Amino acid sequence: MAEPITEGPVALRTSPLSHLQERMDAAAVRGARGVTLTELPFVTMVNVRVDPASAAADRIGRTLGAPLPRRCGDTAAPGLHTIMWLGPDEWLVLSRADAGTVTAKVRQALDGAAGSVVDVSANRTTLELSGPAAREVLEKGCPLDLHPRAFGPGRAVSTTVGPIAVLLWQLDDSPTYRLLPRSSFADYLARWLIDAMSEYGGPQVA
Repeated sequence: MAEPITEGPVALRTSPLSHLQERMDAAAVRGARGVTLTELPFVTMVNVRVDPASAAADRIGRTLGAPLPRRCGDTAAPGLHTIMWLGPDEWLVLSRADAGTVTAKVRQALDGAAGSVVDVSANRTTLELSGPAAREVLEKGCPLDLHPRAFGPGRAVSTTVGPIAVLLWQLDDSPTYRLLPRSSFADYLARWLIDAMSEYGGPQVA
């Protein structure tokens, strides 16, 4: 008689910054100079490369619910998805839908044309920085002009914060930013941001 099959321990999925969540919570500042930092783990991310002038690009746009953005910094946010321009023939799709489902549907839309569709969800994590002082915190180490005249809601660009390369996306006028670093650099970036936030918890010096 065959021995019964027994299951071994199940590996739990752990986000790159789960070990720092308490420190991020403790670093939060409230009030007129408020700023908060949190991780939004396990966001579906799909990298798409295709000729923007091709029929395949049009099909992918229809599948996602909006045309692929054509200019640096532009995004499109149709329903479940946000499409970010990364380069002349490259986009990052963020989604609240399952990664396998999104990848399969976009590959189907590619329909054998030259290009690629790759699930890169494990490649990055997402940090959300929000509050009245959020822009000032970023300005300590980001070379971009983040003033509203130059950068505002719906904009997303590749840049650096401190020494870390990120995709920086502004969501609203609060302001709320989402930073997408490589998972292996997320710990350094989170600690850098926590340190940059620390002065806003004390009295303002004239």
